Order: sequence, then structure tokens, then C-alpha cells
Amino acid sequence: MKLRIVAISDTHEQHNKIKIPDGDVLIHAGDITWKGELAPLESFNRWLGRLPHKHKIVIAGNHDWAFQLIPDTARKIITDAIYLQDSSVTIEGLLFYGSPWQPAYNNWAFNLQRGKELAEKWALIPDKTDVLITHGPPFGHGDLLRPVKGKIRVGCEDLLRRIKAVRPRFHIFGHIHEGYGITHEDGTAFVNASISNAPFADNLNAPIVWDLEV
Repeated sequence: MKLRIVAISDTHEQHNKIKIPDGDVLIHAGDITWKGELAPLESFNRWLGRLPHKHKIVIAGNHDWAFQLIPDTARKIITDAIYLQDSSVTIEGLLFYGSPWQPAYNNWAFNLQRGKELAEKWALIPDKTDVLITHGPPFGHGDLLRPVKGKIRVGCEDLLRRIKAVRPRFHIFGHIHEGYGITHEDGTAFVNASISNAPFADNLNAPIVWDLEV
């Protein structure tokens, strides 16, 4: 048996512009909104409700302030997907785990300091995770930022260490728009599914789709 996974991230209120392929599991890896406001979150949930996928999983990103500041209200809005925050869900025997945290940058939501703070969050990832979903990338995969003065890697080293210990089959994330695409290491496929192009261009990236054997 195979599950068709459809991965997106960083839609930033442009969800209605995206052509979503059919599949079994739709995954959104955060940054649903620009400023975490409730109205675009409600629009996003209505959009989810029109999609045919049997399973839908959502996590928050650094722009999704509502999930950090008024979490009960934000979570109640998402009625057409499973919201994960340092939590998991099992689908067809596969464990999906989601977490919104990333290394601190510019006082956005779900920021934590590199080192102990982030390592404690990553330690919560279950050893038997099949599909890991985070908003930010691990170090060395889909994390190349291209500022004016040159490329720099901004992924989390502690996240990469935990991934090497757990060895999930897939790690889905976004956050760094320029990092869109798939890389591989030690049996894990790293999927940066950012829909938005850098810097927030109108020409959007396509959802990333693959079949996962159960």
C-alpha cells in the first residue's frame, strides 16, 4: 500500500492561488499567514475544507502569531485539518510528528535560542517517527539564505543531530524560501516545500508530491 503525500509550506495567505494535486495526506509546514491574524486563518481553513485529501496536517510557522499568543482560539479555527504542535498522529501505521520551533530571528513567533532551548524541543521527537514536520530546516538541508552579501546556512544543528538519531523517512519543512527542493542524507529525504519564492515573489513554487510505502 502507498500513501500519496502532498507537501506545502509558507503559503502566506496565497493558498487560493495554489493548484493542489490529489493525494492521501496534505501537509502544511507553517507560515499560513503574514501576521498571524485570524481572518486569513479562517480563509485558509475554508480552503482546506474544499480539498479532497482524506488526511490533512498543519503546523504553525514564525508568521503564525495566533497559535502562540491565542492558541486556543487559533486551534479552534482549524477544523478541517489535524494541528500538530510538539505532538503526533498515526495514519495508516505511520507516525507523523509536527513542531513549529526554529532558531531565534527578528522576534518572530516560535523562536528559541540555539543550543539547550531548541535541543529540548527536538528531544521530544519520538524515536519511531516516520514523517517529521517542522517549520524550520535542519543545518545543511534547504537552509541556504541568500542575503545581499552572500549565502549563509541558517538551519538548526541540534535538529540535524536529532534527525540523525531518529532517522525519519521524510522531513518536511519550509521557512527558508530559497531552499525549496529535496535533498537526502542517511536514509532521510529532506523536503523544503516552501510555496513562496524569495523574496515573496508572485510566481509560486509547486507542491511537492511523492508516494510513501506503508
